Amino acid sequence: MKYISILGSTGSIGTQTLKVCENINISIYALAANTNIKLLEKQARKYKPSVVCIYDKNKYKLLKDNLFDTSISVLSEMEGLIEISKSNNYSMLVNAIVGMIGIEPTLEGIKSKKNIAIANKESLVTAGDIINEYSKKYNTKIFPIDSEHSAILQCLRGNKLSQVNKIILTASGGPFRGYTYDMLKNVTLNETLKHPNWIMGKKISVDSATLMNKGLEFIEAIRLFDIDSSKIEIIIHPQSIIHSMVEYDDRSIIAQLGLPDMKIPIQYALTYPDRIIRDDISLNFDNFLNLTFEKPDIETFICLKACIKAIEKGGLYPTIVNGANEQAVDLYLKNKISFLDIGKIVYKSLDININRNQVDLKNILYADKISREFVLSNI
Repeated sequence: MKYISILGSTGSIGTQTLKVCENINISIYALAANTNIKLLEKQARKYKPSVVCIYDKNKYKLLKDNLFDTSISVLSEMEGLIEISKSNNYSMLVNAIVGMIGIEPTLEGIKSKKNIAIANKESLVTAGDIINEYSKKYNTKIFPIDSEHSAILQCLRGNKLSQVNKIILTASGGPFRGYTYDMLKNVTLNETLKHPNWIMGKKISVDSATLMNKGLEFIEAIRLFDIDSSKIEIIIHPQSIIHSMVEYDDRSIIAQLGLPDMKIPIQYALTYPDRIIRDDISLNFDNFLNLTFEKPDIETFICLKACIKAIEKGGLYPTIVNGANEQAVDLYLKNKISFLDIGKIVYKSLDININRNQVDLKNILYADKISREFVLSNI
């Protein structure tokens, strides 16, 4: 019996991970959530973990009181996440947290010799080099849960990275694919959150609409696969059937295809290198007779352009654009700025003059802090 822990268990990835675990005989050691105490309690009673953690300290006592009739230990805040990460009672940590708070638990999990299944983009974007360094030092593996990076991992399997000509990263284009700048001036929050292919949380839905999500995935791919940015091509593929491709030096292209279902990459991460039977519906090509591709419009959707430029500038600038985006999306979800303001603010954050060149945890957290302050002072 394999045991795992899930950070971010009440979010979209977390809930789907629990469904996958039910089907492949994986048990749960610990569950952690940010604020959703109602669903976390429900999950705790169903999956019977040894430990739960609610990050919001104001909800700790209520959760502890609600679970008084169980033997489940209740933790809170960052200390709770780190305690879970350090435990020796399970073998894989699933990091499905949204935001920068995922960095420290990831590093602590690696130090405790856990393999990491990661959906926490922000950890890889801002601290990917540190995570890779730790992973090598402690001999652990990092498995991506993103459909695109899982596809790349599958396309690379059995081949040499040195023979890769380029990685082709696909994007659906989000709900506003084909929109002009003027068309985006009046889009609503409800329209932004209605992704055409995927069911996701609010933050990632906004990121998909602005193409920031693809910019973050561009940076992730560099970190995960140790490949130069010049070898990554981004293309829009509206049907979300081809999840990404790898072109080799002989110009042969290997693609990974499947329905837009996050349970596929989740299961692959949890069972790697094995593949376990699923009873879900298979891809029927009669329903997808036309698979189309187009170039992304990085002049209209400038969040993607900002991420590409952040990699060119290097150092702490990926952290800068990530932090600026997190803060801007939060403001957008609160109806304090417009859709187009997100991209303007994120791109403008590249003008921040940061003199700290060393990319360590202390400076990453500092860069994140000043990027958020920059956004709040420029709205």
